[in-house]
Amino acid sequence: MRVTERHLDRIPPGNLRVPLGEFAALWSAAEEQSRAQGERGITDWTAGGVALTCRWMARAVTETSNGHRQPTPAPITKATALASEELIEAEFLAAETMAARTPPPPLVATRPGFVEAVAATLRWAWRSSGPVPDLTPVS
Repeated sequence: MRVTERHLDRIPPGNLRVPLGEFAALWSAAEEQSRAQGERGITDWTAGGVALTCRWMARAVTETSNGHRQPTPAPITKATALASEELIEAEFLAAETMAARTPPPPLVATRPGFVEAVAATLRWAWRSSGPVPDLTPVS
């Protein structure tokens, strides 16, 4: 998806703890990288994890494979409720817990970089306690 001013204007102020412009830059870069990789037949779980997390935090609509439009579900818990401060914190804790599990759960093993990208995005955009997520794909 292409990130627009309309998407950014709809983000509740409490959903982000980083400057809107920085969030928009990361979200746009992740969406573009995910699209470009997809066109080359590559599933980029890192860019996809960042993009999906940004969509959810922004309460953006996602188009499903059958063309329906629906609110973006939470990336880890798959909750369908719109992102709010309480739900973002819960999603952050779920991502951190999943990323730390040993042995890794199937989601981690089958989607290299996804859970780590979600956790890094929430750590940065929600907790303000980490660097901007790295979009380098995990192989």
